[in-house]
Amino acid sequence: MNFYLCLASLCLGIAAAAPQLDPTLDAKWEQWKSQHRRTYGGNEDNWRRATWEKNLRMIEMHNLEYRAGKHSFRMEMNKFGDTTNEEFRQVMNGFTEKRFQGKTKGNLFREPPFVKIPESIDWRKKGAVTPAKNQGVCGSSWAFSATGSLEGQWFLKTGKLVSLSEQNLVDCSAAEGSCGCETGSPENAFVYVKEHGGIDTEESYPYIGMVGNCQYKAETAGANVTGYVDLPSTDESALKMAVATVGPISVYIDAGHLSFRFYESGVYYEPECSSYELTHYMLVVGYNVDEGTEEKYWIVKNSWGEDWGDKGYISMARDEYNHCGIATEATYPKV
Repeated sequence: MNFYLCLASLCLGIAAAAPQLDPTLDAKWEQWKSQHRRTYGGNEDNWRRATWEKNLRMIEMHNLEYRAGKHSFRMEMNKFGDTTNEEFRQVMNGFTEKRFQGKTKGNLFREPPFVKIPESIDWRKKGAVTPAKNQGVCGSSWAFSATGSLEGQWFLKTGKLVSLSEQNLVDCSAAEGSCGCETGSPENAFVYVKEHGGIDTEESYPYIGMVGNCQYKAETAGANVTGYVDLPSTDESALKMAVATVGPISVYIDAGHLSFRFYESGVYYEPECSSYELTHYMLVVGYNVDEGTEEKYWIVKNSWGEDWGDKGYISMARDEYNHCGIATEATYPKV
């Protein structure tokens, strides 16, 4: 299936003149289409090819500058190469800026006194994180962020890592303010789970990447919550304390840049990133310092599959004035 089939109509309104294509890239383009199972009808192949070439040139220029020491991270051509940034943001980020705040408020995080926290931590190594998942063509990052933080808390409470159902949240939490593939928040998700006595497991309620009829069954619930906790806005020190002492934390960031979409490795720092115009929910699962450059970074789990970034993860700049809004809206559930 064409990943952007639902957006095909958008390219039909582009100027009628055929784009200028680089014939030396013919084989590379065909290889990319085969790898990512892309097929196009009519003139769409040319327009997608032109977009892909533009993205490829940008990536190659960035990596050339990376090798010259101008950037702290590498980029790569990936499965998102044939779409414009406007299309990508519409599909993958949904309309989270319109999200409903929910019917209840969370408790405010208070840093525990006299606690010495480690210089680095990675909750993946402690067994508290499920493998990277894929939201597909659905703006449901809020649901993946919510299940990720709840999976971590449930593991720390029970010693069992249970993959929880994002589809349950996408289908069933409209009354709590979510809107499937268009809008939602982890806080709304936690309110839904509390009010309905649990959330299904991934196994019993698998993800399909579109809104369906609610099929939640209490008898197959995999976890529950008693409330949620909000961290002080923009406070990276509090986020570090929470990650170290609580576990994986849901965060909301500005992921609306080409550099983010095509991230491959290294410590991500984007000068154009905003700390307040946020687009995408993710999960902080740890923090560390790069041994070579001594750059501080957050270890962040995405929901674009294991074939994106560093096996589904990104290392985001830490203690850089709340870069990309990493600490602007951070939260976790109480279990």
